Amino acid sequence: MMTKPVIIYGWAPVREAIRARGQAVHKVLVARGGKRHRRNELLAEARSAGIPVHLVSRAVLDRLAPQAVHQGVIAYLAAGAYAEPEQILAHLTEETVLVLLDHVEDPRNLGAILRTAHGAGAQAVVIPKDRAAGLTEVVAKTSAGAWIYTPLARVTNLTAFCRQLRERAVRIIGVEADGPIPYTEVAYTGPIAFVFGSEGKGLRRLTRAHCDLLVSIPMKGQITSLNVSVAVGIVLFEALRQRTKGASA
Repeated sequence: MMTKPVIIYGWAPVREAIRARGQAVHKVLVARGGKRHRRNELLAEARSAGIPVHLVSRAVLDRLAPQAVHQGVIAYLAAGAYAEPEQILAHLTEETVLVLLDHVEDPRNLGAILRTAHGAGAQAVVIPKDRAAGLTEVVAKTSAGAWIYTPLARVTNLTAFCRQLRERAVRIIGVEADGPIPYTEVAYTGPIAFVFGSEGKGLRRLTRAHCDLLVSIPMKGQITSLNVSVAVGIVLFEALRQRTKGASA
């Protein structure tokens, strides 16, 4: 479970939280004034879902979400939980694509990855419990609501989870700057878990050892690595392209 209540802010994240089936929202705070049409639309959706709405001054929102671009709306989640790893293992199929993050620490990267994973059709994102970004207000905002639809699971030991996946015939593909195989030269068929390393350090030695193969993204220029959220997008959408092409063939 989350260790403290999470505030989400911004029109898109709050609207998605209200619309998402099963996502409990405790209350919504909306600043007086602003764009009346957008405000009234959100108020109607919230009240239709039985969610209390309070009109407050913008100063109240500034105090609750300091240094945040809240756009005049904040929502409190009544309860929130990470997905259970067992749920992910129990729902593996031939079409499963998972994203495993080996100690990604920047919450903005995690939010961007959740957004990309949702757009590319990944079933879940898995992170370790320690030394990694977790579900926070920044993650919720950056993901633009995608965190509601793409399960985020936390595991005690990422390499142990990789072993559980391999026992269930899921291929573990590590993405690393020095991977020997270009990512475009792999057929992404069957259940797959892509593993991406942390900012700066990449994949840990033990994580690499549990991968079935390592792929890289060829690059030109003097910079030899990409932001992890960008790397996730490149590889996931190549997998989606292959699978979509295969389904239509």
